[in-house]
Amino acid sequence: MKRIAVLASGQGTNLQAIIDASERNELAGVVVIVISNCAAAHALKRAETHRIKALFIDPSAYSSRESYDRAVVEKLREAEVDLVVLAGYMRLLSAFFVESFPLRIMNIHPSLLPAFPGTDGIQQAYDYGVKVTGCTVHFVDRGLDSGPVIVQEAVPVIQQETVATLEQRIHAAEHRIYPTAIDLFCRDKLRVEGRRCYIVDK
Repeated sequence: MKRIAVLASGQGTNLQAIIDASERNELAGVVVIVISNCAAAHALKRAETHRIKALFIDPSAYSSRESYDRAVVEKLREAEVDLVVLAGYMRLLSAFFVESFPLRIMNIHPSLLPAFPGTDGIQQAYDYGVKVTGCTVHFVDRGLDSGPVIVQEAVPVIQQETVATLEQRIHAAEHRIYPTAIDLFCRDKLRVEGRRCYIVDK
């Protein structure tokens, strides 16, 4: 079983989907630690409810983004994690962090990358007037939402719907594909060549 760390800043709904999938034996990994940069993050409560180590690391105690990331990486190494999962983690990772776990950091983004990267991907897509949007699980590299794509799911935009209803349907898709992508990693089914991530049988 692969050991998974989840970094989250807020409610932790994707964290919950991952924990639930693990407890249903639907992924070949287990969440062993949850770290947040926000003391009030509900994600920490979710971890505690499932007897998972929950750790708040206060960014204000560190002089720079890299010094903070070094502290987080130290905790991840102590936990001997195989995979780092970003689930609503509202901090950009330093180069040091990314290079500490090459092709072992995943993120989920609420658009079909490379369209609408960065913040407010759902609002961006809605305002642009696209007919189809969705969500993307990708490996994290040093760019912004620019790493190799692992899994995507398309979500059609219904005529005259609101941003709120579109957001709900995209989040439902996220909760389906994030555990799927994590399971593929945990079962050694992913191979990256350049920009392409292949799903392979071993």
